Formats: sequence, structure tokens, C-alpha cells
Amino acid sequence: MPVPVEHLKVETLTFADDGRIPNNPALPALIYRGALHPDAVDARACAALFAANGWPGAWRNGIYADHHFHSTGHEVLGIVAGTATVTLGGPAGATVELAAGDVVVLPAGTGHKRERASADLLVVGAYPGGIGPDLLWGDPAEHDRAKAAIARVAPPATCPVYGAAGPLVGHWRNGA
Repeated sequence: MPVPVEHLKVETLTFADDGRIPNNPALPALIYRGALHPDAVDARACAALFAANGWPGAWRNGIYADHHFHSTGHEVLGIVAGTATVTLGGPAGATVELAAGDVVVLPAGTGHKRERASADLLVVGAYPGGIGPDLLWGDPAEHDRAKAAIARVAPPATCPVYGAAGPLVGHWRNGA
């Protein structure tokens, strides 16, 4: 169960194309600090929340320790246990600290890489509509094709945490 949306702090981050990681010029990455209620943060509940809001097919794991991105779909990462230091936006992006209860929503093209993590880090990830996105590592040869694919990915209809009335809808439909 998420914390009430009126208590939610949303951080927005926008990143430029660095020639390897295209990022997303139209949509900011969103960090929902403490969105998952601390008494109810577990993988099953997080996956069910995402699925109920149109982001089904959740996976459980960590975050890759190499810069990567998805050009064919947006991604949500729910931190259900532990902590992590993650660089968003590619090598020249921003490094953020994430903890259990935080949720990160990455628009298609946004680079992400785990720098450090606690031994108990557990992440639940999902994609709108349950799509299976590609996995790209920032090879310059794939850049133009990836950039074209990113431009074709529409904003999702719902926020993975708060549904149709969630902050994602406002930030991604009306600008950050």
C-alpha cells in the first residue's frame, strides 16, 4: 500500500543525450521518496500494486552494475529492501541514494547503473502493459536506432503507484 499521495515528495530529473545514453528529452525521471508504506514494503505487495495500476509482470532482482537503458518501454523500480546508490542518466548523470520504500520511474531511454548496494537490496521492477523492453548498454552503433524507438514510446495511461490520478500522469502529460 502506498503512502497517501498528498504526503509524497516527487523529485524530477531530466538528462541530456550524451551520445551513448539517449535519455529522454521529453519526459523526466521521477523519484517518489518513501512512496511504499514502511509497514507494508515487501516484494509481493509491491508487484501487486504495480499490476493493479497497469504495470504487470513484475520481476525481482537488483540493478545492473553497468550503464544500461531500455528504448522500447518505460520502467518502474520499487526498492523493497535495502539501499542503493544509483547513477541515473548515464556517466554524466546524477547519482542518487535510494532506500526501501522509494520508487523510481524511468522514461524510455533513461540510463541507470548501480554504483553500490547493501547486501539485502531487493528491487521489484515492471513495465506499463507488461511489455518486455529491450536491454541496451550504450553502444554508439545502437544510438540512432534507440533514439528513434524512444520517440515512439507513448506515456503510460497510469502511474504504477497511484493509478490514473498519480503524479506520473501530470508530470509526463503536462511537463515537469
